[in-house]
Amino acid sequence: MGDSSHRRDHVAVTDAEVAEFRDAIGPVRRLTDVPEPPKSPRSKPRVAQRTADEQAALQQSRRIDPAALAEALGESVAWRRDDVSPDVLRRLRSGQFAIEDEIDLHGLDERTAEALLRQFLVIALAEGRRCVCIVHGRGWHSPRGPVLKGMVERMLHQRADVLAFASAPAARGGSGAVLALLARKRPR
Repeated sequence: MGDSSHRRDHVAVTDAEVAEFRDAIGPVRRLTDVPEPPKSPRSKPRVAQRTADEQAALQQSRRIDPAALAEALGESVAWRRDDVSPDVLRRLRSGQFAIEDEIDLHGLDERTAEALLRQFLVIALAEGRRCVCIVHGRGWHSPRGPVLKGMVERMLHQRADVLAFASAPAARGGSGAVLALLARKRPR
C-alpha cells in the first residue's frame, strides 16, 4: 500500500509515545520485501454480437414447450377412430376432458402391465368412465427402450371400446402417459 493509506489525520503521536511502543514490543526484524503476485492475464475481448446471440439462444431454449418437443422427437402419440371428430382428439391432447381414473404401469414387466391394463379398462368401462390416464413411463431406464409405451399403444388401437388416445399434457405426464377416451357403456 502507498503512504497515503497510513495518514494520521485524527491523532498526533509524539516521539515519547513511539519510544514507549517500541520498548513494549521489543526488538523487531524487518521482513524482506515480497514481490507482488503476478497479475491475472487479461481476458480475451468478446464480440458483443456473439454474446447477444448466445443470450438470445439461451432464452429461446427456456421457452420450448415440452409437448412440442416430444412431438418433434416422435415421442408424442395421437390416434382416433375414423368416426371420431378431429376436434375431439385436439381436446383430448390438450387435456380438456376430465380424467376419471388412472393406472400407473411404469416399472412393471410387459406381461404384468398388459394384464393389469386389460383389467383396468374392463372396470373403467363397466363403471362408465369416459377418460382415463395410463402412465407407462418414457422407457429411459429400460435397456429395450419404451416397451410399455408400445404395448399400451398397440392394445388401445385394437380395442373397439377406445375412441381415441393421445399423449398426456406435460402436467399430466407428457409422453410418459396416455389419455384414452372410452366409448360410453351401451345399455342392455
